[in-house]
Amino acid sequence: MDSRFNQPPLLNRIAPWFAGFDGPLAFAVFMLACAGLLIMYSSGYDHGTRFEDHARNMLIAATIMFVVAQVPPQRLMALAVPLYVLGVTLLIAVAIFGITKKGARRWINIGVTIQPSEILKIAMPLMLAWWFQKREGQLRPLDFVVAGALLLVPVGLIMKQPDLGTSLLVLAAGLSIIFFAGVSWKLVVPPVLLGVVGIALIVVFEPSLCADGVRWPVLHDYQQQRICTLLDPTRDPLGKGFHIIQGMIAIGAGGVFGKGFMQGTQTHLEFIPERTTDFIFAAYSEEFGLLGNILLICAFIFLILRGLAIALDAPTLFSRLLAGAVTMIFFTYAFVNMGMVSGIVPVVGVPLPFISYGGTAMVTLGLALGILMSISNSKRLVQS
Repeated sequence: MDSRFNQPPLLNRIAPWFAGFDGPLAFAVFMLACAGLLIMYSSGYDHGTRFEDHARNMLIAATIMFVVAQVPPQRLMALAVPLYVLGVTLLIAVAIFGITKKGARRWINIGVTIQPSEILKIAMPLMLAWWFQKREGQLRPLDFVVAGALLLVPVGLIMKQPDLGTSLLVLAAGLSIIFFAGVSWKLVVPPVLLGVVGIALIVVFEPSLCADGVRWPVLHDYQQQRICTLLDPTRDPLGKGFHIIQGMIAIGAGGVFGKGFMQGTQTHLEFIPERTTDFIFAAYSEEFGLLGNILLICAFIFLILRGLAIALDAPTLFSRLLAGAVTMIFFTYAFVNMGMVSGIVPVVGVPLPFISYGGTAMVTLGLALGILMSISNSKRLVQS
């Protein structure tokens, strides 16, 4: 008898590959991807091949997610130290002989041009989760100090490029792991209070702090200008404040129900700068309104809550910390992007997950989703 008749059906053979997929997480991502394709078609149909490229990037991210979902967390843990060392080494190489574009040295050519800081978005939480896993049950204050040093090295190198947006994402991922690992509230409260007091002082003394000729320590000039522009975008309405002003106009113009798909005047008359990348949320808000924003935010909240649920149910400390940090990456992406478009945080280069155009960020998101899927699958394997 022909052996082909003894083989199981194709569906039965490929089913185990999808058994590890977390249904609720996949549903949330699917809804966000649909929203991203809709608004990308509207805002980018006359902007070259943005829509086609965005769809292609989504397929690449989905493939990466599918592959990484099959990798057990134990193997991911083995990659933590090599990936971290590689990332930091490349950041040092960028600082020495990297490629400078638009005043920032963020890229390096190793046969292909890459941005090493993107590696740290995943390498950093992997490294810190590995660090705390190795010290489970015997954590000392010194272990948190070492974790802080491991975090500050790449963050400092990324800020020096300068790249405030990526450094913020890496910092948020690292701090979330340190927090989830059990750092004392006595160490958390003082810097939070100091930050609140600092923000209050900047707001109160904004006219004198943002006056011409005044320079703040630590921050680059452009970073200082972004904060001052946030506090008063009308200071330079046709220059540095233009992005924020046009973003808020577009959000307000959408009203409750929006102007309708492909009917956004601010978008299609090109008043919104970077309407397919950093400020795509303004284009979305104009066309889908408050109701569309609520649905989009609910999808992000569902994604974040599902990620935290996966973290709580993870079988090992490494998995719990990694899942929690990856989830906080999604939160930071969404909060910072929506906040900067709405005028509540300074403008930084942070895309809106699954919505904004950008191949590198989409690959990072696909990798992060694959990690969450892998951890969710490992929980089910342990329970069975």
